[in-house]
Amino acid sequence: IYPAENTDLARMIVEQDGALISEMPLGTAPKARDFPRRNRLVSGSARAVLVIEAAKRSGSLITARMALEQNREVFAVPGFPLDPRSGGTNRLIQDGARLVTCAADILDDFQTRRQTTDLFREGSYTPLHSEPESPLIDAQAPSSRDPTMNDRQCVLTALSQSPVAVDDLINATTLPAPLVLNVLLELELAGRIERSSGQLVALV
Repeated sequence: IYPAENTDLARMIVEQDGALISEMPLGTAPKARDFPRRNRLVSGSARAVLVIEAAKRSGSLITARMALEQNREVFAVPGFPLDPRSGGTNRLIQDGARLVTCAADILDDFQTRRQTTDLFREGSYTPLHSEPESPLIDAQAPSSRDPTMNDRQCVLTALSQSPVAVDDLINATTLPAPLVLNVLLELELAGRIERSSGQLVALV
């Protein structure tokens, strides 16, 4: 157990019918290279990840990337722009993470998603019509898109090494804006895309 002062906490978790999860054998000494693997378990066992404070090169951003890869929601608490401890969280929000100021924000988000899902199941939800496809992006229309193509592949297909506006990308893929922003955040954290001024994105 690391740090050692968490031993009592670990014991309390087990005594209250909780669980301690690890891929490492009991008694394994903590090593820096194992922490990202642990973060994968943290994000995978959660419904969403909330990043409260993180520098631009924080390990918390690794957890956020893993959460996106595992199709989990990512929330972030904004901070003062000049505080280096808030650089990572503010960037997550810029890249599409949901801004959170209190616990109610997360609960409201889950409730809204639940209601939307129910409407889809009932067949009573009609999405807004998308804007015409941007001529700057060579993306397949919904009627001709390969049904086996997932959301990430759809966004990647619409991207190139030429910078394109995020709004044009959303229109071209016809995917919901929050979903596209989440995919872009995942791709950026993975080093697959880069951003430039004016909300432009391009493949690296």
